[in-house]
Amino acid sequence: MRQALPPAVRLFGRAMIEPAGGTQPLMGCRVRAGFPSPADDHLDVEIDLHAHVVRRPASTYFVRAEGDSMRGDGIHHGDLLVVDRSLEPLPGRVVVIAVDGEPTVKRLARQGEGIVLLASNPRFAPIPLAGRECHVWGVVTHVVHALPEVAP
Repeated sequence: MRQALPPAVRLFGRAMIEPAGGTQPLMGCRVRAGFPSPADDHLDVEIDLHAHVVRRPASTYFVRAEGDSMRGDGIHHGDLLVVDRSLEPLPGRVVVIAVDGEPTVKRLARQGEGIVLLASNPRFAPIPLAGRECHVWGVVTHVVHALPEVAP
C-alpha cells in the first residue's frame, strides 16, 4: 500500500535536516485555556519548533489541507500538515492517501471486513477502499493553523 511520494507533493516542502530558523523562547510555565493564573516572568528554555514537530527529517514533508472534511480533528482549510512517511498507516491514524489518483487526508478505519477512510465532519460519508487504487503518502503527526484575525 506504500509508494514513494510523487514529485508534485514534494513541492509543498520537505523537512530539512538542518533547520534554518533556529530556536525560539519557551516560557517556563504552561498557559491555561480555562481560568487565568499568574505566569512566570522568565523564559525557562528555548525550543526549536522544527525539532519539536519533525522527528524524522528524511521521511517528513509538509502539505496544506484543503476543504473542511477534517474539522472535527482540528484540521481546517489552509492548515499546514506535518506528514511522516515512515510511520505505519494503522487504523485510527490520520493519513494522507491517494485514492484512484486523488490525494486526500482522512482517518483510516476498519469497518466490518474492510478498510475505509473517515472524515471527521458528519457531512461526509465514509470512503471504502476495497477495489480502489490506494497509495498512502504518510501519517499526519502535527497540524499548524493560524487563529482567525481579530478585527480592530
